[in-house]
Amino acid sequence: MNINWFPGHMTKAMRLIEENIKIVDAVIYVLDSRAVSACMNPSFDGIIGNKPILYVLNKADLVEERDLKKWCDYFDEKKYNYVVSNSANGKDNDKILKELLFVLDDKIKRYREKGVNTPVRAMVIGIPNSGKSTLINSLCGGKRTITGDRPGVTKSKQWLAVRKGVDMLDTPGTLWPKLDDQNVAMHLAFIGSIKDDVVDKNEVALNIIDFLKTHNPGALTERYKISDENAENIQIFEEISVKRGFVMKGGDYDFERTASAVIDDFRKRKFGKIMLEYPYER
Repeated sequence: MNINWFPGHMTKAMRLIEENIKIVDAVIYVLDSRAVSACMNPSFDGIIGNKPILYVLNKADLVEERDLKKWCDYFDEKKYNYVVSNSANGKDNDKILKELLFVLDDKIKRYREKGVNTPVRAMVIGIPNSGKSTLINSLCGGKRTITGDRPGVTKSKQWLAVRKGVDMLDTPGTLWPKLDDQNVAMHLAFIGSIKDDVVDKNEVALNIIDFLKTHNPGALTERYKISDENAENIQIFEEISVKRGFVMKGGDYDFERTASAVIDDFRKRKFGKIMLEYPYER
């Protein structure tokens, strides 16, 4: 399976980002903490240019703190401005805004010196399902944008006043035209940043099984009570079908339901808190 997903609305989204980058003071780059490298869209690099960036390592509650610290150390080493956040609960809002104002301190001082009373503007970017809209809604103190746990919810730009003196532009989640690294593509499929409709869910589920066997041994046994976690991936897949009762008349395995169950269990942390990649692996 070769995974690629770049529908027409993403082309429009990239154009929208490119057109509006000129009128913003900074960029808030939202990354899913489970797959930080995979969430870095190479198409953004040339567009952002020299604009100050505040990275938000979002969905931090989905990974172990000790694992996320490796990314924090990496960002510290690179001297990147970043905030660790779980935007769904809103507890990090003050920290995010404080860091944004720190990033824009020079710009704000220049505004004051000129006597200009205008809000600073930040553009929020990220791949689909990274939590951008949830982040903005949390910062605004209420539901201002459309959110969902599936990619492609935000379709157009939305300017929002987050607080006095700070405006944010929400943009559609965007991938890049060609996913050359299929390991990256698979990780994006794991976390739901690529629509399930455009991938072979059986293959995604088999890849999750393979990943867990290698990186989180015991998780499959604990969840499904399988007999041998060292068996071939397809054998484990078949046993999960039986354990979950996904067997059709005639004894055929209902692989579609089994695949959906494995993928859903991964996304709902039924296998524990899992980080898919670490610094310097890319």
